[in-house]
Amino acid sequence: MTPAERDRFDRLVDAAIDEMPRALRALLEEVPLIVDDEPSHEILESLGLDPSDPDVREELCGLHTGVAITDQSVEDSGRLPTDIHLFRVGIVALAGGWGGRDAEERIGDEIRITLLHEIGHHFGLEEDDLADLGYD
Repeated sequence: MTPAERDRFDRLVDAAIDEMPRALRALLEEVPLIVDDEPSHEILESLGLDPSDPDVREELCGLHTGVAITDQSVEDSGRLPTDIHLFRVGIVALAGGWGGRDAEERIGDEIRITLLHEIGHHFGLEEDDLADLGYD
């Protein structure tokens, strides 16, 4: 991904956040949003995925790490914080790439869906719940 594509993508992330309801924007003030080109070797291994498989890096769009709000307790002190990750390469690939006049719309839609999907995990929703809501 080129620096220009990163900037373009990051502007779309900002726009997706700006369009969210105030309550979700407030949540993102408390939960770090990390935007990377692709998942790290360590993240892939922690998910049981083969870091040497080039397709894996294009398939993962986002990740929620940490403990969902519904599972948090006072006994959680000392655990790593909750993070939401967005991965540029996966999202752009899923959206069909940067080509075409509607590329920004397609990529922006995938950013919004991925971000809402990961926020859903933060609130304790499982994959089936998210699929029922259209965020799969």
